[in-house]
Order: sequence, then structure tokens, then C-alpha cells
Amino acid sequence: MTRGIDNDFNRFKQIVRGKVRENLKKYITHGEMLGRQGRSIVSIPVSNIDIPHFRHGKKGSGGAGQGDGEIGQSIGQGDADGEGTGQAGSEPGERHFREVEVSLAELAEMLGRELELPRIEPRGKNRLSTQKDKYNTIRRRGPESLRHLKRTYKRALKRMISAGVYDPENPVVIPERDDRLYRGANSIVQPETNAAIVYVMDVSGSMTDEQKSIVRTEAFWIDTWLRSQYDGVEIRYVIHDAIAKAVDEDTFYHTKESGGTRISSAYRVVRDILNDEFPSDDWNIYVFQFSDGDNWGEDNRLCLEILEGDLLPVCNAFCYGQVESPYGSGEFLKELRTIQAKYDNLILSEIENKDAIYGSIKQFLGKGK
Repeated sequence: MTRGIDNDFNRFKQIVRGKVRENLKKYITHGEMLGRQGRSIVSIPVSNIDIPHFRHGKKGSGGAGQGDGEIGQSIGQGDADGEGTGQAGSEPGERHFREVEVSLAELAEMLGRELELPRIEPRGKNRLSTQKDKYNTIRRRGPESLRHLKRTYKRALKRMISAGVYDPENPVVIPERDDRLYRGANSIVQPETNAAIVYVMDVSGSMTDEQKSIVRTEAFWIDTWLRSQYDGVEIRYVIHDAIAKAVDEDTFYHTKESGGTRISSAYRVVRDILNDEFPSDDWNIYVFQFSDGDNWGEDNRLCLEILEGDLLPVCNAFCYGQVESPYGSGEFLKELRTIQAKYDNLILSEIENKDAIYGSIKQFLGKGK
């Protein structure tokens, strides 16, 4: 039986999630929900929702409901002309927030609906098969932990009735050894669609903390969407200045170097990661590169060679986001545009500031690759 309070609570949750959907663009562009993350839940600050309620005046103060009232007469405290008698305050009013927990699956659904993202179609044979045990049979032998109690007692009851020893007045059923039945498992092969994501970021001196914050926010939403599309997702991180290396997530977002920039060094590391860990016949591969566009001029030719020869042929999507920096030249985007028409999986985006994150995500994920 459903209680009235349960219906009210479910209705309240729907209202709160409606508020999250209304303000999703703000959350996407400003990263307000990244403060506390669990494995499958995030906390989002939303403005408090005021519940309608009656406000009572002082007893005997008159007003509608206490004697004769006039049309338009104020019900609450204070005069009808609206002039208050309280003391003026010196502090600004506070805006109150409520933390709402939303699952990553719900966020992915909201993101897909808000940005009109198509469902991803995995490439060709990019499937892994896993063998799982499904308990869908009954057996006469097995471990006691798998005993099927209901079937065991039904079998014992049938035996006692057929033997004429069952007493309805004293319905005691005691299973014997031959009555025991156990759940049995069959091994089934299930296909799983998996994705490998490699994030690449320039950490040279021209990339500021503001640019890294943009990358972190955008990566969170990319992860959320791709995890909703694939059974399993593996993520790797590569940073570079003139030299590149694979790192963990914390190092990826908190490293700052002061050297020059050779993007080809990062492409080599990405190529090695894909060759060693993620063969394209078994994985759907995504590379997201973020840079301010600076690169050593003579390195551009080598970058395009590695990109066209090794990376683009195996990637579902190779996404390059150029984050505007007061110190970056932005020239590398022009180099990539010279080959963009030949590859529909090469996706380019200019990210001027946090407000541009919203459009950049749609560019990267909007093709359903």
C-alpha cells in the first residue's frame, strides 16, 4: 500500500530533477556539480524550493476571517498600503541551496536529451565476449548455499501427501535428503561493447589553470555520456610539453611545465597505448586532445603523418579542442583543418571560455560515432 507521504516525496523528486534539467546548461558550463562524486552518484546544488504554506497573523489583529472583511484586504501582518514597520538590516539576504543526488545514468539521459545527442553505433567487430553463469536450472545435487528452499519444500510436501503421512491439522513438512533441489548454472556468452578513451593535454607554460578547469569540466560530461553508451570504458591520460608521457588522472589535471611544445610526442605515446592495450578490432577508440594551439612549427608535418597514418584509421572519433589562452598562438587548429575534409571522424572545436563547453560537447558527440 502506497502512503500519501511516498507520493508527495516522489512528486518532490520529480520537481527537483525538473529544476536540474532546466539549469543543465549552467551546470555543464560552470562545473557546479563536480564538487562531490561517488562511483555512480553526483551531488548538485539547486536553489531551495519553497513549499506553499499558510502564514498566520497575530491573534485578534483583525483581517479576513475575523469579522467583516473588504475585497482586497491584506490577510497577513502589516498595513494594506504595504509599508513595513521593521528595522532595516545591514546584511544581504542569503540564497539557500539544497544538495540533490542524481545518478550518472540520469545525467547522461538529461545530457542526451538537452544536446539532442544520437545513440552511438559501435564500429564493426568492436565487441568483446564475456562468459557469465546464469542460474536458470534446477539440479538434484549442489552446495547448500544454492538450495532452492521453495521447490525443496514443495517436493517434500508432495512426497508426504502421496505417502499419506501429511496431517493438515499439524502441517509440519520436514524435507529428506532426496527432496532437496538446488539452483544450477549454465555458462552463457554475452557480447560486451567496450570503449577506450585517451585524453591528451598540453601542459606547457601557455596553458593556465583556467584552461585546465575547462578541460576537466568537459571531460566529466564526455565520460558521463560514453559510459552510458558502452558496457565498459577504460580511460588513459597523456600530458606533454616538448616531451609526452602517460600519467594518472590527478597528475593529468595538476601538472604544469614551462618548456616548449611538440604535439607529435603526445601522438607517439597515444599510438603506443592503443597498439599495446586497445586493438581496434576489440575496442571503440576515442581520443580527446586539448591544447591552446601552440606547436613547434617544424613539428606540424610529423603530427599530420602520425594522425593520418596511425590514429585516424583506428579511432571512432579523434576530437581536438582548442582552448583559448592569452599566451597560445592557436595555429595548430589551422593545420588540422587542412585535412579535416578527408576524415569524418576528425572533429574540431574552438573553446573560447567556459560558456563554450556546451557547444563543444555537442560538436564532439553529436555525430553518434
